[in-house]
Parts: sequence; C-alpha cells; structure tokens
Amino acid sequence: MSTAAPGSPLPAPTAGAITRQLLHHAWPVLVAQVLSMSMMIADTLIAGRYGTADLAAVAVGSGLYISVVMLLVGILQAVAPTVAHLFGAGRLHAIGPALQQGFWLALMLAVPGTLVLGYPEPLLQLARVPPDIAEGAGAYMQATAFGLPAVLLYRTFYAFNNAVGRPRVLMAISFVVTSTHIPLAWSLTHGLFGFAGLPALGGTGCGVSTAIVAWLGLICGLAHLIRSPAYRPYAIFFDWRPPRLREIGALLRLGVPMGFSTFIEITSFTLIALFIARLGAEAVAGHRVVANLAALVYMLPLAMSIATLVLVGQAAGAHDWARARATVRVSLYLTAGFATAIGIGLWLLREPVIALSSTDPAVRAVALGLVAYICIYQLTDSTQTVAAHALRGFKVTLLPMFLHTLCFWGVGLGGGYWATYHAFGRDTAPTVAGFWEASVAATVLATALFGWLLYRVMGRQGGLVAASGR
Repeated sequence: MSTAAPGSPLPAPTAGAITRQLLHHAWPVLVAQVLSMSMMIADTLIAGRYGTADLAAVAVGSGLYISVVMLLVGILQAVAPTVAHLFGAGRLHAIGPALQQGFWLALMLAVPGTLVLGYPEPLLQLARVPPDIAEGAGAYMQATAFGLPAVLLYRTFYAFNNAVGRPRVLMAISFVVTSTHIPLAWSLTHGLFGFAGLPALGGTGCGVSTAIVAWLGLICGLAHLIRSPAYRPYAIFFDWRPPRLREIGALLRLGVPMGFSTFIEITSFTLIALFIARLGAEAVAGHRVVANLAALVYMLPLAMSIATLVLVGQAAGAHDWARARATVRVSLYLTAGFATAIGIGLWLLREPVIALSSTDPAVRAVALGLVAYICIYQLTDSTQTVAAHALRGFKVTLLPMFLHTLCFWGVGLGGGYWATYHAFGRDTAPTVAGFWEASVAATVLATALFGWLLYRVMGRQGGLVAASGR
C-alpha cells in the first residue's frame, strides 16, 4: 500500500522504498495464495491416497473447474486496476459504486459458469476422456458447481481489497477456508461421516468440500466488509445501485481480455491433463503431481505481480509515471531473483517432495521425469507474469491477450501436442514430457514479447497509457 495519502504527490521513488512497498503488499497475498493452492495439493494427496483412479478423476475434473473459474475470475480482476486508479487519484467516493458493479457482474457471470460445471458431459466428451475417468471427473465438477457463485463474489472482494492496499484480511480468510477444507475433504472422501449415513464419496468428496468452503470464505469476507471501519470512506453499502450497463460495460472491456489471458495461461496446463488422458491414469496423475508443484512455485511471482499491478495502478491513477516505471523495474529484478532460488531448491529436494504426492511407483516415476522442466520454466514464467500484470496496472489488456494466445495455446498446447505424439519418433512412444518442453519454449517467447510491449508502454508518458486501454 502506498505510504502517501490517496491522490497526493508522491516523493521521488527509490529502489529501497519501492522494494519495501512491494514486499509489504506481496507477502500477505503470497500466504493467501499458498493457502488456497494447498487446497488443491491436499485434494491430490487425499485422492491419491484413496486410489489412482480417483486421483486421475480429480486431476481432470479440477482442471476443467479451474479453467472455468479462472476465466470468470480473470474478468472480475478488472475491479483491481479500476479501483487502484481511483484510489491513486483520491476519488474515494467512486470506489464503492465501482465495487457494487463488480458484485453485479460476478452474479451475472455465475449463471453460465454454474451451467457449464453442472452439465460437464460435453466438455468431457470433447476431450475424449476415458469413461472410467470421466464418470468421477463429472461428479467432481457437478459438486463444485454449487460453490461457484460464492467463489466469484469473494474474488471480487479479493480484487477490491488488494487494490486499496488491504491484503492481510485475505490471508486470514484463506487460513480459515483451508483449515476447514482439508479435514472436511478427507472425511467426505474416506467416509468418516458414515455415522450420519453419508458413504465414502471418493474424489467427489474433494469437490463437495470445495463448494462448502467457498460459501464460508464469502461469508467471512462480507462480514469483514460490513463490520470493519476501514471501509467506511468508500461507502460501499450506502446508496446501493442496480446494475449499470455503462459501468459494467467498462469492466467488461477491461476484464474480458484479462479473463481470456488468464484462461489461456491456465488452460495451457490444465488442458494437458485432457490431452494426455489417452496415455493412462498414471501419466495423468504424474502430470497432476508436477502441475501442482508448478502452481505452488508460481504463487510467489503471482504475489509479486499482484502487488506490482496495484502499485502501478495507484501510481498511474496519480499520474506519477516515474514511480510506475520504477515499480516495474524493481519488481522484475526481485521476482527473477526469487524464482532462481526456488528453482535450485526444488531441484535439490525433488525426490522427497514427489514421494509425498503418491504411493504409486509409476506415478512417482512420471513426476520425477518432469521436475527439471519446472526449474527451467518457472524462471521465465515469473518474468512474463510480472510484465503482464504491470500492463494491467496501466490498463493495457487487449494486445497481451493476443500474445498470451500465441505463446501458450499456439506454442505451448499446439507445439506440445506435436512434441508429445509426433516429434522424435513419439508417434509410437508418446510421452507427456513433450507438453512440458513446449511450455518452456512458450514462456521464453512470452518473456521476450511482454518485455518488448512493456518497454514500449512505459516509454509513453502521460495519460495516453491509462486512457487508451490498449
């Protein structure tokens, strides 16, 4: 959070001051993200201990669930740069109405999202998921559908809270949600509620728990929003307004490219589980183990990127372009250093880490063969993630969406399919490693392209950057 009052002139930026601001904002976001990610890891461990077939079903089902959720949540992330610009400009009276329209947009998006999750058969058939995996994956998705409206409303609150520099409450709520989910998911999966007439649900139990704790998180967020005096200046619940097409349209113009960018980047991994389903449950499960590790590693650059978006957005709202550019530079250096250290540590601890994820030797063998790709991938991916979020802070979202499509669907998924099933004699011996090889190439290209675009944007001084939105 900025140390100056909203809208007031900021002092000349220094690397030390910006570093402190970034870390002050990023560490609670990091803890909140890691706690949320630990729910997915817990699902992997719980389902994996229950059975390999259930782990594969959860891998496919959660992959589709995450793809749908991140598309819709990405659109709602338009609330973050919108509120950050208002905060930086000192227009506190406009923040409450902007958040209200964000809540309305969340409810609107929940309708198609719930239908997609509630009726997953077309997606599973399109992906040619084997029937033994499709049945469990579909049941998992249908269970999570009940929690989707709560997820979207909470993530709107999440974006707002970050934008006004109050991320610590998100950390506290994530702790409550995660500490509830893990024992609940274990109990539902293994049938520990049998005394109440509820049988063991297998992997579907993880989906039921996910839906339940989504509503718990929303209740906690709304209670804090209503009771905390820190939000009174924004008059969030004063003069509640119905949906306004103009304001919602502005959020959609900014958020739809953000949502598709997030969707494209996330599905470049989650769709791998669908494309490799024909390789068998062990390949899908091994990929899920390594994908969880990659997602966990990604939490640090994501936290730094969210902090960068907020601070850049606040500086842009205040028309402090020098501070915005300095924030981007410091964040890039910090994140690259963190990513290098994480990659080295992960490589050194790869065997005990993989051993925690599955008792199946075949699954462990697949996962160990893929760990090296994470160590390479996460360095370039962290850099492009910071650059992409910095561009969102400048309200530049359209061209990044096309760059994400080129890199992560074109090179990552398209190239990965070729490398898995056709390259180097793999038409007779396909391997999931091909997708990971292409993913590394995709992040290298994305880093170069987003670095170029960010350099161009930061060279454009003044209000044109914030006003154009392109």
